[in-house]
Amino acid sequence: MLLRVNTGFLKNNALGDIISGCVSKTERIRSILPFMLEKLARIEARYEELNQLMAAPEIVTDHDRVRAYAQEQADLEALVQKYRQYQATTQSLAETRLMLDDDPDEDMRAMVLGEIDALRERSEALLEELKVLLLPKDPKDDKNVIVEIRAGTGGDEAALFAADLARMYMRYAENHNWKTSIISQNEIGIGGYKEIIFEVKGHGAYSRLKYESGVHRVQRVPSTESSGRIHTSTATVAVLPEIDDIEIEIDSSDLRIDVYRATGHGGQSVNTTDSAVRITHLPSGLVVSCQDERSQLQNRLRAMAVLRARLYAIEEERQRSEITESRRSQVGTGERSEKVRTYNFPQNRVTDHRIGLTSHRLEGILEGNIDEFIDELATTEQTQKLQAAEVS
Repeated sequence: MLLRVNTGFLKNNALGDIISGCVSKTERIRSILPFMLEKLARIEARYEELNQLMAAPEIVTDHDRVRAYAQEQADLEALVQKYRQYQATTQSLAETRLMLDDDPDEDMRAMVLGEIDALRERSEALLEELKVLLLPKDPKDDKNVIVEIRAGTGGDEAALFAADLARMYMRYAENHNWKTSIISQNEIGIGGYKEIIFEVKGHGAYSRLKYESGVHRVQRVPSTESSGRIHTSTATVAVLPEIDDIEIEIDSSDLRIDVYRATGHGGQSVNTTDSAVRITHLPSGLVVSCQDERSQLQNRLRAMAVLRARLYAIEEERQRSEITESRRSQVGTGERSEKVRTYNFPQNRVTDHRIGLTSHRLEGILEGNIDEFIDELATTEQTQKLQAAEVS
């Protein structure tokens, strides 16, 4: 679980000797290229092997294996397609260069040279895209997530803002055909949340939502403010990957489990049995409650899922703190003290402070249209990884 930049195809010892010397970036790229192409050829061969495996009579009836092979192939598809585009472009480039051997007239020569320049640019662009696709993938990217939103400074206005954020992420999940379900919520009477925890289920949910962790700030005139003054309030967002039992062990003797009768807003009973569950992890002091499911077993399972995710996040942060600042990614660190975004209602403005991106589509963003921020954050993270790989 230790987070470090893994340069993937840069592991070869000979390549390590190359990039450790004082050579130019162009020379490094030329030296790296054979190793990249060798790795890409192996990936393409595996892609084709998966086609054959899924068609094999002894496997086609094994639905679990077919599903696993199909998922593996889907993970490789974008890389293989880009590699094939690169191969076709470099082949066209080689064939076009051969046309110069025929000693064409001046006009034809100019056309050929223009085509060569265009193909070379296309080849170099595809190579950069392949470098990004070859970057090691976060193993957590495909996981479902648990989103925890808590009101920060600002009283009732902060709780209302927490509700706005919860709705924004649920709309975002809906736009991506992901499913959401509330694990627990602590409502206030005017429609806000002191705390809300919900699950997002969908392929790649963590890869997109992981950038949202941190402190979100809102600047607006509260609906409860009669004097019309602009208030600044905050809410914290934590996005945790859902962790399997085998990934983190929890000793049952470290748990205290209490059951109680679930209640709704204002204390009214919503369940006539002791179905709500509160789990306390004694070594860390973490407390997780869940009462939204109808059965005690379901509430216990969901509370344990939240506990595993929180403990995993604590251990991950502990290990991350041991990495030197120069190797630590500055995007998506998940530190809750990090002010990540401001939502300014009077100016219809949303600004992400990590990347300096501002949008004047506040209403659309609160409706879940946040891909412009997530895309830019992902691109920034990829750039940092590439830079780290080049100096490794």
